[in-house]
Amino acid sequence: MSIQVFIPQDTTALALGAEKVASSLLQGAQTLGLDVEITRNGSRGMFWLEPLMEVETESGRIGFGPVKLSDVESILSMLNSGSVGTASIKHPLYLGEVSEIEYLAKQQRLTFKRSGVADPTCIESYQRLDGFSGLAKALSMSGQDVVDELKNSGLRGRGGAAFPAGIKWQTVLDTPGEQKYIVCNADEGDSGTFADRLLMESDPYQLIEGMTIAGLAVGANQGYIYLRSEYPVAHKLLNLTIERATKAGFLGANVCNSGKDFFLEVRLGAGAYICGEETSLLESLEGKRGMVRAKPPLPAIEGLFGKPTVVNNVLTLGAVASILEQGSDTYKNFGMGRSRGTLAVQLAGNVKRGGLIELAFGVTLREVVDDFGNGTFSGRPIRAIQMGGPLGAFLPESQWDTPLDYEAFAAIKAMIGHGGIVVFDDTVDMAAQARFAMEFCVIESCGKCTPCRIGSTRGVEVIDRIVANEDRDNNLILLHDLCDTMELGSLCAMGGMTPFPVRSALTYFEEDFGISSRRDH
Repeated sequence: MSIQVFIPQDTTALALGAEKVASSLLQGAQTLGLDVEITRNGSRGMFWLEPLMEVETESGRIGFGPVKLSDVESILSMLNSGSVGTASIKHPLYLGEVSEIEYLAKQQRLTFKRSGVADPTCIESYQRLDGFSGLAKALSMSGQDVVDELKNSGLRGRGGAAFPAGIKWQTVLDTPGEQKYIVCNADEGDSGTFADRLLMESDPYQLIEGMTIAGLAVGANQGYIYLRSEYPVAHKLLNLTIERATKAGFLGANVCNSGKDFFLEVRLGAGAYICGEETSLLESLEGKRGMVRAKPPLPAIEGLFGKPTVVNNVLTLGAVASILEQGSDTYKNFGMGRSRGTLAVQLAGNVKRGGLIELAFGVTLREVVDDFGNGTFSGRPIRAIQMGGPLGAFLPESQWDTPLDYEAFAAIKAMIGHGGIVVFDDTVDMAAQARFAMEFCVIESCGKCTPCRIGSTRGVEVIDRIVANEDRDNNLILLHDLCDTMELGSLCAMGGMTPFPVRSALTYFEEDFGISSRRDH
């Protein structure tokens, strides 16, 4: 009987040596005459354990990690001895049953429930794990019924704006048009974010299913995944799974013999952060320079090529498949207030245990960083946490007990955004981080509006003068005025939210700007 071993093939695991580990394991097994079958799964999101090797046993899948090339020989020796699956495993990398690892067991996985379980390109495995059951339900419903189910779930866009997904779909459904589109924003560019990539590399059929459901619901027959060019593994896996889903009848003409069509293509972006903004993305998808459009008209009414278009990101569309499969009532039972369902938190920066954590809304920032992150990688105290990407506010300790809830974060002038958390220890220079926020805007602005294009450039100069103590008081007034102009006058969130990290750094970490502390922190 063959020994079933799982070694991830996603970007993170590959970067940490998974390919060499898999090759060495296979070669060593052949030398020993061991019948080892290796399945290249996706990561479960416990990045500090990658490469994570899992072995199938009668009692469940057990894990070893992080596995280095030098560990393969000892693992092979253990496999050869036949001790796997017994209580006598003594290997130093032994983690026990993977599903019971605390980091994983404490999560509420809905969107990522299949991540890391099987070969992400195997359509039969996806179906065995309840894949395409949401699509089957959608095919038995009217488009309006599907949209109503989405609205009832309370799902909000898992990007920056957190706009109710069902309202967006309703607008596209109600807008007349012979041609409509579904566009997936997979141009994941926020600092500390990787959930989109992980879903596309660990469970790509879930995204395909969600987009197909969206197309059937609003009457769109064409979808595009606008993928970040820096994701070659996701690009390869998406193209392969789209081809297999089309061949199996879940995509293309006459989806599941329903008489309805839905075609799907991947289009690569060109490395511009601004194309994460939906109208700039549409411009790029049309072959133009990625520049922000004025609203109205909304993309739901005049979007891609001027046609009604649903634009959602990967996590939003991935959640759709779960909602249809399990029912909207089940989904909305998770969360709090107007923040329903689960949030894919991505923990990064100076942290011991970085990775993906899917939890119901309502858990606090402190709980995530302490209970899952286990403190800083450096071992030094945490000084600041940034959530929501490079446009998110820097949060001092006094705000770490804020629950992960869209309205609760808005109340402290912060945002959840795409769910990325970046941790900084007490060596961080917050003036330098504020300067970086302005400089990032200088580099990534599309240049269409003056407050963003010119304001960010002046912002870098003003912060430099403040730090150098050049007429500091007047330059502080100027910086606040500049932030007001950018926040209120910019065409999109790029310029409008760049002041968030700058203001928070000035408010809570003023000593880094050379300002005498006027408050008790």
